[in-house]
Amino acid sequence: MQKRKLGREGLEVSALGLGTMMMPDNEESVSTLLGALDLGVTLFDTADIYGEFLQGRFGGNEKLVGRALKGRRDEAVIATKFGITHTQGPKGDPAYIKKSVDASLYQLGMDYIDLYYQHRPDPNTPIEETIGTLADLVKEGKIRYIGLSEASPELIRRAHAIHPLAAVETEYSLWSREVEDEILPLVKELGIGFVPYSPLGRGFLTGQIKSFDDLPLDDYRRYYPRFQGENFAKNLEVVTLIEKMAAQKGCAPSQLALAWLLAQGENVVPIPGTKRLDRVQENLGALQVSLSEDELAQIERISPKGIAAGSRFPG
Repeated sequence: MQKRKLGREGLEVSALGLGTMMMPDNEESVSTLLGALDLGVTLFDTADIYGEFLQGRFGGNEKLVGRALKGRRDEAVIATKFGITHTQGPKGDPAYIKKSVDASLYQLGMDYIDLYYQHRPDPNTPIEETIGTLADLVKEGKIRYIGLSEASPELIRRAHAIHPLAAVETEYSLWSREVEDEILPLVKELGIGFVPYSPLGRGFLTGQIKSFDDLPLDDYRRYYPRFQGENFAKNLEVVTLIEKMAAQKGCAPSQLALAWLLAQGENVVPIPGTKRLDRVQENLGALQVSLSEDELAQIERISPKGIAAGSRFPG
């Protein structure tokens, strides 16, 4: 397994991680998590809000990840997040963080968290206060490294000045390239790792979704603008071109899309999410796909920045 470093403080992970957000709490998911670990994946990404809707709230994904990986804790790098609430907006005040970290440790059944992200910035708490609290948790040994998710360049710079950040996590793929304007250059400048979530465009870039009706009736993607109406048709045209190039190269579209991401910098560690071990295996095949300058230029022509029709999120 190829390894990459997140930040300058010593955190090393597999070049591809595994996003666990959509995993149901069942034995297949446990098998997928352990199978990924057997294949060399070390970075597992969860959050306190991920999981099924139970007892009036989402959650439980941490419990699944912790149960699956607890017996092999020293082989895994566990990343989780705090800060999204159902009723109060993003939170990052010291009292909330201290409560959240203890809750996550309990759900995971672990003594420490490797990488702890603020899931969304809290507009009501200065980032210096948030990071200062997280720095204290590092000293206490409850967390090892600090990250931010979906943060602005200004917040990243201010946070990093208080305590070195290991990673910034933001959506990034062939159809979500906004981070190339400011975020990617900044994290490279500061020596921060970059973790793209939804690196396969929420599954669109795999080529497996050919029509809106391919999405199950309860699939959250039905509410996303890029999967609807004319947007879907326009985006499918781009995917068709990616499929054609992948076929010429002898790889899957998902592998081409992930190989392109990996080529954007040695600090880039995508975390494709899946419930199935065969998909994990397919995604890892991207590590064997090398792209020449001509091929990178061809991908640029196929899927330039801003090509995706529709906004990233509903509303």
